[in-house]
Amino acid sequence: MNIFFLQFLLGILFLSIFYLHLAKKNFGAVIAYSIQSLIITLILFTSFLETNSFFLLFVVLVTLVIKVILASVFFFRLIQKHKLTFSVSTYLNLPLTLIVLAGFTAIAHSQKFLSLTNIIPAHQALLSLALSAIFISLFLVINRKDALSQAVGILSLENSIVAFAIFAGLEQSPMLQFGIIFDIFIWLVISTVFISMIYRHFGSLDTSTMKHLKD
Repeated sequence: MNIFFLQFLLGILFLSIFYLHLAKKNFGAVIAYSIQSLIITLILFTSFLETNSFFLLFVVLVTLVIKVILASVFFFRLIQKHKLTFSVSTYLNLPLTLIVLAGFTAIAHSQKFLSLTNIIPAHQALLSLALSAIFISLFLVINRKDALSQAVGILSLENSIVAFAIFAGLEQSPMLQFGIIFDIFIWLVISTVFISMIYRHFGSLDTSTMKHLKD
C-alpha cells in the first residue's frame, strides 16, 4: 500500500466524522457519511489490488452498492419524508464538544494505546488515526440527541473499526470479510426499523424528549 495515499484517505475519513459533530443539517451529515463510506471502499479496493482476493473484491462491491449508494438514498428519503432538514442539537455545547474530540484524539495517539497502535510499526500513525476515528464516532452516538445522527454515528463507528482492522493487517481474514458484509446488512435493517418506529410513535427523532421511557 502507498502509505501517503492511505494517510490521505484516512485523514478524509477522520475529518468527515469530525464534521458530523459540527453538522447543523442532516443532508450534510448524510453526505459526510457517504464520503467516509466511499473512503472505506477505496481502502478495501487498494487491499484487493495487493491480495487479488476475489472475495475481497465482492466485499468492495457490496460496500459500494449498499453503504455508499443505498444507505445514502435511504437516509435522504427518510429526511425528505419526515422533513428532518435540521439536525437536533447535542448534549454538550460546541466548545466542550471540540475539547472532548481533541482529548479523544490525544488519547488515541498517547503511549497508553501504543501496544495496540504498534501492531504493525509501519502503520502506527494510521492505526492511531483510525483509533481516534473510533473514539469520536462513539462520542457522536452519545452526544447527539436525534436518532438519525445516532444511527449515522453507529455506521461511522463501523467504518472506523473496519479501517483499523485493515491497517492492522486483517483485511485478508475471511472472518473480517464476512463480518463486514453481515454488519452492513444488519445495521441497515436496524437503522430502518429503529428510526421508522421512533418517528411513528413519537413524531420526532429527538431522543431527549423520551425521558418518560425510563419509567
